[in-house]
Amino acid sequence: MPEMIRTLFVALAMAAAIPSAMAASSIPPDHRQDDALTTVMAGEFALQAGQLPDAARWYLDAAGEQDDAGLAERATRIALLAKDDARAAEAIKLWRARSPRTLALRGAEATLALRQGQRRVARRELAGLMKDPDELGWRYALTALASGGKDPELPARLLRDLLDDGAMPDTLQAWLAFTGLAQQMDEPALAERMVGDVVKRFSGEPLVALLQASQLLQADRKQEARAVLDGLLPKASSDAALRLKLAEEYDRLGDPAAASRALGQGPQDTLTYGLRAQLLAKADDTASLGELYEELKQAASGSGQPTQYSPDRRLLLGQMAEFLKRQDEALEWYRSVPAGEQRAEARLRAINTLFELERKEEAFAEARKLQGDASVEDGTRRDAYLMEAELRQKDKQDEGQMEVFARGLAAYPDDLALLYSRGLAWERRDRIDHAEADFRRILVIEPDNVAALNALGYTLADRTTRYQEALELIDRARTAAPEDAAIIDSYGWVLYRLGRNAEALVELRRAFTLQKDPEIAAHVAEVLWVMGQKDEARRYFDEARKLDPDNRSLLRALEKTGA
Repeated sequence: MPEMIRTLFVALAMAAAIPSAMAASSIPPDHRQDDALTTVMAGEFALQAGQLPDAARWYLDAAGEQDDAGLAERATRIALLAKDDARAAEAIKLWRARSPRTLALRGAEATLALRQGQRRVARRELAGLMKDPDELGWRYALTALASGGKDPELPARLLRDLLDDGAMPDTLQAWLAFTGLAQQMDEPALAERMVGDVVKRFSGEPLVALLQASQLLQADRKQEARAVLDGLLPKASSDAALRLKLAEEYDRLGDPAAASRALGQGPQDTLTYGLRAQLLAKADDTASLGELYEELKQAASGSGQPTQYSPDRRLLLGQMAEFLKRQDEALEWYRSVPAGEQRAEARLRAINTLFELERKEEAFAEARKLQGDASVEDGTRRDAYLMEAELRQKDKQDEGQMEVFARGLAAYPDDLALLYSRGLAWERRDRIDHAEADFRRILVIEPDNVAALNALGYTLADRTTRYQEALELIDRARTAAPEDAAIIDSYGWVLYRLGRNAEALVELRRAFTLQKDPEIAAHVAEVLWVMGQKDEARRYFDEARKLDPDNRSLLRALEKTGA
């Protein structure tokens, strides 16, 4: 698409109000002008309004009018996003006629075949992509498989087919990527098979050993997983990147103290000290954390004098003192941070420390002082309002929290972070009308703000019966971030509210595959329960409890289902 036209679309989209978009998208196709630009504008307006079916129709019309492979590609992608398989097939046909069979085109063909349940066609297209000499080929195949389909078991069956066909590229990176996908699919037998193949093909590679440990952990074979990780420790002493990965796996194993010990090998810097402190605090290992704190206190910052701490070390020492519940020491460290980029964070942390010391009024006074300090950057002053609002909420000062937001927005009108936080606060208070007003205000300022689109769409789906409106908002967010787990979860949830349970379950499962989140797990569980699959629903409820037993969505789902 020419750059001038693209610029025009952006300008029109920013200027257009939603009613105008709705009006443009409702023009009967029989009365459209022949001018392709007008047709594309109608499609873009529909897209901006979250009306994906209309957008797919208009873009397909535009692609039919112009001999432009770019328009055909865009029509394909919008139709796939709208789950309009018929128009996606038409758009792919146009794309194929106007372009060489690029990897992108072949990836779209594989995605559509998978979506339509055409196993043999999808198998052929995916195998071709994976065997292509360009490494982007297997990446397109991976994307197609990860996109899922109407049959949630088909991607796993296809991955088995591809293994049987010997289609997997002989590169470690590809094997690691597809094996990771198998693990995400919750297909233990397939994942175990693939891990075994990787270990045989690429033995001796540290990343392969980490993958093997991950698979053993997923199979609840914790002692074997630990043995693999312990075997990697000697190699990690001279490899900082491997140390970080090892620490992550030890933490997933449920042993943050071992993760901290792994990071303790080799040279240390502020980052590794900070990560070790967080891990020891998570392990509730006060003794080791105290030793680390003393070690860091003795480490000089370049001058040879133990007392000459750099600003980032002072900030970290304050955080470690907080972990150790030595709030007075933490406050002293924070107040000792000199002027510079760390000073702003130290002042914010000092406010929180005063609150933890039960010096609440002093904390609020410090927040007010920082809010009014013209010598600091606006971002820090804004954050001081957010900090005070959070502390008022902790102190159960509902009115006080909203008063802070009012002051903050008076000082920084239309600040997106303040509006978003206040919107969430209104939602927690069941003031959905006020929450909606704040989210919509964000969208007036920044129409494509994905977080606000998703928050408003999810709120309307979850707390009202305005499901179609919610769907349009969430579709706008999906257009911008189609692989975002939180947005996929919102999409699945609104489909459930619309009574489209089978479609909802596919999306919610995909969201949980991408992100192990208690709210997503609770959503999957509720839909399964309503569909009569109660044993599997209980498994997801248990997953959600492990992640966060106090999650609001989990508690509501348990109350609703009686599980």
